[in-house]
Amino acid sequence: MNKKVAVIGGGFGGLAAALRCKKLGFDVTLIERLDTLGGRARVFQKGGYRHDAGPTVITAPFLFEELFELFDEKLEDYLEFVPLDPWYRFYFHNGKTFDYRPSIKDTNDEISKFDKRDIDGYKSLIKTSKEIFEIGFEKLSDKPFLSFWEMTKQIPSLLKLKSYLTVSQLVNSKLKNEFLRKAFSIHPLLVGGNPFTTTSIYALIHYLERKWGVFFCMGGTGKIVRELEKLMLKKKIIIKKNTDIEKIITNKNKVTKLKTTSGEEIYVDAVISNADPPTVYNEMLDIKSSDYALFKSEKFTQYSMGLFVLFFGSRKQYNNVAHHTIWMTERYKELLKDIFENKTLTDDFSLYLHRPTATDQTFAPTGKDSFYVLCPVPNLQGNVNWDKEGKILRNKIVKALSDTIMPDLDKNIEEDFWMTPQDFKNDYRSMHGAGFSIAPIFSQSAWFRYHNKDKKISNLYFSTAGSHPGAGIPGVLCSAKVVEKLIKKDFQLN
Repeated sequence: MNKKVAVIGGGFGGLAAALRCKKLGFDVTLIERLDTLGGRARVFQKGGYRHDAGPTVITAPFLFEELFELFDEKLEDYLEFVPLDPWYRFYFHNGKTFDYRPSIKDTNDEISKFDKRDIDGYKSLIKTSKEIFEIGFEKLSDKPFLSFWEMTKQIPSLLKLKSYLTVSQLVNSKLKNEFLRKAFSIHPLLVGGNPFTTTSIYALIHYLERKWGVFFCMGGTGKIVRELEKLMLKKKIIIKKNTDIEKIITNKNKVTKLKTTSGEEIYVDAVISNADPPTVYNEMLDIKSSDYALFKSEKFTQYSMGLFVLFFGSRKQYNNVAHHTIWMTERYKELLKDIFENKTLTDDFSLYLHRPTATDQTFAPTGKDSFYVLCPVPNLQGNVNWDKEGKILRNKIVKALSDTIMPDLDKNIEEDFWMTPQDFKNDYRSMHGAGFSIAPIFSQSAWFRYHNKDKKISNLYFSTAGSHPGAGIPGVLCSAKVVEKLIKKDFQLN
């Protein structure tokens, strides 16, 4: 066709969009501001340790398989996905643990340690999650919401599923035990949402995990990025690294070219943004060239929490620590309110630990462990001096783990470093340093979320966490599928 598509950003949503557009016959250029692809899924190497920087929980692996099948390739020739058991281990403030496991029977055995009556409640939760999944994922996740009418047609289904409830309200209506309520309402935090304000549509994650499982890719998510990059180069997709976009230039409601911070001009027939939509609208576009994709102004937009991510190696192995561990403090709702609403950094915290060496020893030198610990914190709308507080929080986390599930960590930790919300803003151009773009509340979902195509600029598309259907690996990969459908229609392709 000799039509040129530029993709801004090399995260999973950008990689998937680039491959899908190449399959359609476009000349594709992918532009990444960092020196490696992956975005939040980049990889760090330090002192013999390897760390996946961002997403580590793999669900719905068929979405990756589709990208290889576009070019008659088989995913298993490039990647090995292994199922995890347990999916997650929860460690509560009183020392109790709960293993969320692939088998319903094993999960029920774990539930019975807390309250046998909640076995029936969990069964009901999975049934409701399946009903939400059949609407929210199967019917809506890869559909564009460019007009309000498209969403109004789904209102009867959404009302029937009580999507006006929050995830926490839905879970609490099924389960009685306070610890199980916490464990089964935690999923929104994996995509940047507060369980007490996130629409219950996101409860579909329960059934999504039950349907396809929870996996780890040997070599990590960085391995997925590297193999997708090889596929892109094999298919003659141009990749420009260390290249940042300063301006998106429009003329008569169409993008005509991109201008980089080095002064290079890239002429295009269409642009797909994998960058954070608020950043695109506030920093890359002339405000007069487009309407915002949301009714609400920036003042009323709600953003996801920030993330403090501590990476480190350990001289000894902690074999009792699962691949995925959720370490929870006593406060739950109050802590989340402090993070999301009050935007204050508190003395207590809850943590997600990733221990890839539980499954893949190549992440660390022999006999050692590789870890990262993700701690939800206020985004940069809060008044936190991260130059000062970063070290303090690092020390608090190490002490908390040393006192509980990782004895003597303070004596065995090495090669540690961390990222704060300020790094998310600097490295990823994430508005307010938010970890997952805008929050997945009901009024920022589906048609109310940033659209996959700008309302005014006819050739500007979004395949990213801040656009429909949302954050997380399945979300951004489905976002690329939405963009593919829109581009096929707009360019009249079969």
